[in-house]
Order: sequence, then C-alpha cells, then structure tokens
Amino acid sequence: MTTAQQPLNSGFGASATAEEVIKGVDLTGKVAIITGGYSGIGLETARVLHGAGARLVVPARDVERARAALKDLPGTEVEHMDLLNPASIDAFAEKFLASGRPLHLLVNNAGIMAAPLTRDARGYESQFAANHLGHFQLTTRLWPALVAAHGARVVVLSSRGIRFAGIDFDDLQFEHRTYEPFLAYGQSKTANALFAVEVDRRGRAEGIRAFAVHPGRIVDTGLARHLDQEALRAAGALDAEGRPVRDPERQLKTVQQGAATTVWCATSPRLDGLGGVYCENVDISPLLAPEDEAAWAGGDTTPGVLSRAVDPESAARLWEVSERLTA
Repeated sequence: MTTAQQPLNSGFGASATAEEVIKGVDLTGKVAIITGGYSGIGLETARVLHGAGARLVVPARDVERARAALKDLPGTEVEHMDLLNPASIDAFAEKFLASGRPLHLLVNNAGIMAAPLTRDARGYESQFAANHLGHFQLTTRLWPALVAAHGARVVVLSSRGIRFAGIDFDDLQFEHRTYEPFLAYGQSKTANALFAVEVDRRGRAEGIRAFAVHPGRIVDTGLARHLDQEALRAAGALDAEGRPVRDPERQLKTVQQGAATTVWCATSPRLDGLGGVYCENVDISPLLAPEDEAAWAGGDTTPGVLSRAVDPESAARLWEVSERLTA
C-alpha cells in the first residue's frame, strides 16, 4: 500500500457545507466540467463553483432539463452527453477540445444506484458502465485539456457503497453470477475510488491530481429512486413520516453538506501536491486497519476507507481493463 491515506485535520467536519469550505477561493478564469451538474449534489457543486468565479460546462443527457436547472448560473454551457452512449461521450469531448480551452476542474459526479439489471449498447452492466466506464472514457478523452491547465484536479464521486463489493475482474458484467443491485453498485463505486488512484499516478507528472469522494448518505437527490421507502426507513435514512433524517455524524447529510467534500477536493489549497486519496467529511479518510474492516463493511459509520478501494495494483489493473472495454 502506497496511498497516503492520512487525514489533514482540515478544520472542517461532517456538517460543513460547500459554501463554507470554498470561502476565500477565487476561481476566476478557471474552467470546470461537472457531470450530473444539474441536480442534487452536482447542482450544488455547480452553484458554489460558479459563485467563486469558475466557468462551467455541464454535460447532460436531458439538455432542456439541465438548462432550466442552471438558468440562474449565467454563462454556464450545457452540452448533450449520455454516459451510457460512448459516441456521445466522444462527441462532447471532441467539441470541448476543439474550443482550445484548458480544463482546470473535472468533477465526475453523475451516477446511478441499485438499478435493476440493464445493459448499454455494448452489453456492459449499466452501473459499471455509467458510474465508471463512462467517466473513464470522458476523462481519458479530455486528458489533453487537463494537461493544458498546468495544474488540474479530477474529482470522482465514490461512496461508502465500496463496502458492498470489490472488483470481480473475472465477471465484471454479471454474465456468470447472479445480479444483485447493491453488489453491482458496490463494484462500480470501488471502481470510482480506484480510478482516482490511477488517474493521479498517471497524471501527477503533468500536473493532474485526482481525488475520490464519499459525499454522505443523501436520500433526496434522486439517486435513491430505485429503493423503496421501507428499506430507507429500515436503514435510518427516513423518519416515520418519510422525511429525510439529517445526522451528519452518521453520514446523513443535506445536499449542501454532501457537496462540501467535492468542492474541497476540487479547490482547497491544503491539497496542493497531494492526490490519489479517498476523502470524506472534508478531509482525507484514514485507512482502516484490517481488524476494523469487517465492522465497517457491516455498516459502522466511523470515517475510513477499505484498503481494496485504494490499492495501487488493483487500480492499475482496472485502468488496463477499462482501456480494452472502451477501446
């Protein structure tokens, strides 16, 4: 293990908001691309980065919906892109590269959770395809613009879903094993965390640093639309009346709190010269000791990250596999 999973004592905590963590940061002249930047955590991330002066580009499957959501952020560009459609990812990236602009911040925020088994046009399982492969393709296509920034950051939204599963390199697409929605979700979120490790390793010499983020458990963003209310109540995320429970110390956060770690990873000077780490509660997460991993995987909300989600060898292997899958 070589990943520097050591908390910085950032001065913030689980209840910090994106507005609070960006105070004093000027993003004038910076360009940011945010996938899923028109709803939930992505929209709050867009709003706060825009307020600090960033010029935003938001790729969206539903362009009209995105334009309506972002109407109060003047100058924001909305372009069509579908993470399950490789051709649309290439088209979006080619258009951005043709503009000749550097890309200072890439926030891979969009995602799906616990979806029923569906496959993209290539036959790939949808959660792995949308959450990981689509962002892999987008990031690698935009690599020249990240290099041109002479100091870029890539932020990848992972989650505590890493506890549900690692990467099954022998059956990534659930062709030979029984499909379970949360098993597939866990694999995709572990892939997100590993992707940040390898982006950072490959990019740091060219000024590209990467971070994986657990935003918290936020049930009113649309991400939980495949879960029934009884399951959410049983998990303590909804009260008896069906209202979201807010308890940041148990990772039950508002959208404003959920966007805080993303914004901190994208902009904080405290992270200059660092990268390839998994973060939560506006700090770098500690690496869990082996004897603590079982309890954490069982639902313990103590901050931390499983070693398998930041393992450099697994990250390098996943990159090579992803290159083959995305050609």
